[in-house]
Amino acid sequence: MITANDIKTRGVKAIEDGLTKDDRLSITVRGRVKYVVLKAEDYESLRLAEMEMAYQNAVKDIEKGEYTVETANQHMDRLWKKEKKSSK
Repeated sequence: MITANDIKTRGVKAIEDGLTKDDRLSITVRGRVKYVVLKAEDYESLRLAEMEMAYQNAVKDIEKGEYTVETANQHMDRLWKKEKKSSK
């Protein structure tokens, strides 16, 4: 864990040093964790895992018949109607 002030004074070197000790680095601002930094390859792995989970969920929805077939215009109309209802 490093502080925002560490980044101000030491720059990227503070982040690099922090990431040598752990695979993710918390950055605190006024004593609270506000940001988390990952190495690029770790971030990519995380994104791939999220995409795989989304794909698996989509496959399950299709298997259960929980999907809608519509044109792009129909989809946009449905979204706009839903948005208008929720803003009332």
